[in-house]
Amino acid sequence: MTLSLWRYSHLALAVATSAFLLIASVTGVILALEPITHQARGYAVADLDEVPLSTALEALTANYEEVFTLEVERSGFVRAGVLTADLESLEVYVDPRTGETLGPVEERPAIYSFSTNLHRSLFLKGAGRFFVGLVSLLLCIIAVSGIALLAQRQGGFRRILSPVRKDYFAMRYHVLLSRWMLVPILVVALTGVYLSAEKFQLLPEAQPHHQEVASPPTGEGSGPAMSTGAPGQAGVLGEWALSEVRRVEFPFSDEPGEYYLIELKDREVRVSPMTGAILSEADFPMVTLLSRFSFAAHTGQGNVFWSIVLLLASASILFFMYSGFAMTLRRRKNTRVRKDGSHGASISNPDSSEVVVLVGSETGTTFGFARSLCEGIRATGRTVHLAELNAYRTYPNARQLVVLTATYGDGEAPTNARKFLSKVDRVEQPAALQFSVVGFGSTQYPDFCRYAADVQEKLEAHPGFRAGLPLYRVDDQSEADFRTWLNAWGDRTEIRVGFEAPAEPEPLDEIGFTVVSRSPVNADDTFLLTLRPETDQPFTSGDLLAVRPNKASGYRQYSIAYMDGDIVLSIRRHPGGRCSSYLYSLQAGDRIAAAIQENPGFHFPGHVRSAVMIANGTGIAPFLGMMQQTNGTDVHLFWGGRTRESGKLYSPWLKQLQDPEGPPAAGTPNFSQGGPNIRTCYSREGAKRYVQDLVLEDRETVLHTLREGGVLMLCGSLNMQRSVLDNLESLLEAEEGMTLDGYIKSGQLLMDCY
Repeated sequence: MTLSLWRYSHLALAVATSAFLLIASVTGVILALEPITHQARGYAVADLDEVPLSTALEALTANYEEVFTLEVERSGFVRAGVLTADLESLEVYVDPRTGETLGPVEERPAIYSFSTNLHRSLFLKGAGRFFVGLVSLLLCIIAVSGIALLAQRQGGFRRILSPVRKDYFAMRYHVLLSRWMLVPILVVALTGVYLSAEKFQLLPEAQPHHQEVASPPTGEGSGPAMSTGAPGQAGVLGEWALSEVRRVEFPFSDEPGEYYLIELKDREVRVSPMTGAILSEADFPMVTLLSRFSFAAHTGQGNVFWSIVLLLASASILFFMYSGFAMTLRRRKNTRVRKDGSHGASISNPDSSEVVVLVGSETGTTFGFARSLCEGIRATGRTVHLAELNAYRTYPNARQLVVLTATYGDGEAPTNARKFLSKVDRVEQPAALQFSVVGFGSTQYPDFCRYAADVQEKLEAHPGFRAGLPLYRVDDQSEADFRTWLNAWGDRTEIRVGFEAPAEPEPLDEIGFTVVSRSPVNADDTFLLTLRPETDQPFTSGDLLAVRPNKASGYRQYSIAYMDGDIVLSIRRHPGGRCSSYLYSLQAGDRIAAAIQENPGFHFPGHVRSAVMIANGTGIAPFLGMMQQTNGTDVHLFWGGRTRESGKLYSPWLKQLQDPEGPPAAGTPNFSQGGPNIRTCYSREGAKRYVQDLVLEDRETVLHTLREGGVLMLCGSLNMQRSVLDNLESLLEAEEGMTLDGYIKSGQLLMDCY
C-alpha cells in the first residue's frame, strides 16, 4: 500500500505538472549557462580577502570624477557605478587595487532575459508566479517520492548507491540518473518555493533595523578624518577585506550627516566618511540570509561547478519526463513483459483477473509460450494475470489457473518456482480453482517433465483445486504439442484462444577458432581446451561458446574464461556425449566453427567492492578469467571437487592467483594484483564436504558481501545451485530485510548453472 501511494503520487504529480516542468527545465538549462559564460569573461579578482575596503575606495575616487556604488559579485567580479571625467555615467568592472577599468558591464543578453521571465512567471505576471511556485512545491513532492521509490527498489536508503540491476533503457537510466540528480533537483525545488514565498510576501519582515552606535568600538575611528573625495586608511574601512563586502553606497556629498552604507555578509553598517567610525549597524534577519542562499543555490551565480550541476539537473528532469512516461506506457501495454531479472511479468491486476497463468522457467523460453497464451486470452475479452510460480498468492476473482513449467536438473523446480509447492499449502483461495498443468522438457532426459508432474500431483491432492485436464507434456518446445493442449483446454473451459507461436530464435553467427592447446583428462574425465578466435569479435569471461559437432546436431553451450584474448573452456567428457567427445578429439592447430553468445547476466560487475564466486567441477572456468579483471575488488572463491586430484587441472591458475609475485606457470596469465581468498573442499575424501557447506561455514563473508552491495556468482551443476540457494535462504531468514528473491532481482545473485 505504501509503495503504491508513493508510486501513484509520483506519477500523478509528474503528469499534472509536465507542461510547466517542460518549460521550467528548458529555461533552466539556458539560465544555467549564464553564470558559466559570465565567469568566462575573466574579470574575477584574485585574493579579495587581502584587499582592504579602504584601498578600493581610495583607488576608485582617485580614478573617477565620482563614485556612486561598489559591488562585489559572487563571481569575484568587482563592479562600480562611476562618473567619468567626461561626465559620463557608467557601470564598469574594476581592479580594486588600482581602480583600473577591466571592462564594461554589458547589457544582459536577450535570451537570458526572455528565459528568466518565462521561467519565473510564464509571462503571466502574478498568476504565472503563483503557478511556478506551486509547481516548485509539487516538484519537491515528486523528488521526495522519487527518493522513497529509489530506496525501495535498491533495498533501503543505505543501499541507494548499490549496483542497479540491468533493465531496459528507460528504467535503468531513470534509476541511475536519479541517484545523482534527485538531491540537486530537490535543492532547486525547495529554493524555488522559498523565492516564490518571498515574492508573495509570505515570509516575515526582512528589513534590517539599525541601532545607533554611541561611540566607536576600540580600534575604530582612530585614524585621520576621511572625505568622499579622498578616503584615507582610517577606521573600519581599513579593517574589512573586500571578501567580506557585498555592496557599498557612497555618500552624496561631504556634508557631516552623510555616510557610507555598507552591506557585509551578515549585517549592514553606516560609516562616517569623516571619522571612519560606525554610526549604526543592523544584523540581517535570517529571512534575508536564507533568501540570498536560495537565490545563489537556485541560479548558480558565482559558482561554475554548481551551475554545471544545475544544468545537468534541469536536463535530467527532461530525461525523467521521457523515461517516466516510457515506463508507464510499458507497464500499461499488457502484452509486454516487465523485465525484473527473473523473467517475470504481470499483465493484469492479480486481484481482478479471471485467469491466472503461472510460469516456471530457468532460461525464460517457457515465458514465450505464456505470453502468447495470455495475448490470446486477452483477445477474448477476459482479464489474465501472468507471473512466476514463486509469486503465487490469493486470487480473489480467478476461476482458472494455468501452470506452464519446465523441469530443471534432475527433476527439480526452476529457481523461480522453488517456493510454489510450499505456498500451495499456506495460501488459501476464496473459491476452488480449476487448473491445468503443462510441462515443458525434452524426452532425451530421464526426468522429462518431472517437476510438472509433481505440481499436478500436489494440486490434485489439494481440496482447493479441481483438475480441468490431465497433465500435458510439451517436448522440445513443440508448437504442435502445445496446440494440442490449447485445443483441449479451450474445449474444457470454453475459452477459445488463438495461438501465435513464439518467434524462432535467430540463427547463430559462427566464426572460426584455432585450437591452441588441449589438456589430457584428469581423474574426473575433465579437460581444458584453449581456443583462439580467428576474427576480432569482442567477448568476456561469463559469455557462452555454442558448439555443435556437426550441422545436424544441436548446440552445446560452455561458459567462457577470457585469457589474454583466448578462450579457455573446462569440459567434462561424458560417456556417449557427442559434443564433449568431439572437443576432446581436437589437437593443437585444428580449426573449428562455433558461436560466441553474449551473456551479460553473468558478467563480472567491476564496480563492486566484494564478490563471492561459488563453483563446483567445471563451473570454475569463467571465474578463472574473471579473477584477472577484478580491479581491486575483494574476491572470495569457493570451489568444490571430488578429490584433490580433481583440482590439479586448475592448480597452475589458482597458484598464480594466490602468489602473483611468483613466476607464472606455463600457459597461464600473469596476474599483477593481490590474489583472491580461495577455499576448496572435496566430496570424496577428507571431511567429504560440498561447496554449499562452505557457504554456511563462511557465512559472515557471504552476508557481509550482500549487505555491502557485493555480488554472489554461482556456476556449476544444478544440484549445487539448488543446495547453495537452500543454504542461502536459511542464512537470510535470520537477517531482517534480506531475501533471496530480492538479491536475485537486484542483480546481486548471478547464476549460470547447467
